[in-house]
Amino acid sequence: MTAATSELQGAIFAALTGDIGLTGLLGGSKVFDHVPANSGFPYLTFGRTSIYDWSTGTEDGTEQLLTLHVWSKLRGKGETMTIMERARLLLHDMPLALGEHSLVNLRHEFSEVRFDEDLDVYHGLLRFRAVTEPTG
Repeated sequence: MTAATSELQGAIFAALTGDIGLTGLLGGSKVFDHVPANSGFPYLTFGRTSIYDWSTGTEDGTEQLLTLHVWSKLRGKGETMTIMERARLLLHDMPLALGEHSLVNLRHEFSEVRFDEDLDVYHGLLRFRAVTEPTG
């Protein structure tokens, strides 16, 4: 199951960093699995991924619930919401190419924006649900 997860994260990373609109909003290819020290805001990070067996009696598959986080220091929610919407448009229902698996669907399920007083940042969260199956 982890191969499908790695393939999906790689395809999502390529879709996000390959879009000039999103990289323009972020001020570069600032999409991270682990944020490097001294990274400037805004940026987008991969969050929690939950993997579930989606196999049937005749087919193998996985369901993945994955999150993306947007971090902004600008006052107000505007920058965070604009970045989130661009990421949603790039991923929701898009036919991303995987390696040894195929993407059955990738659906945006939930978004939230809030101000984190402890970190003094606006934090956006996007949750997606993906279903994958082996190609062979």
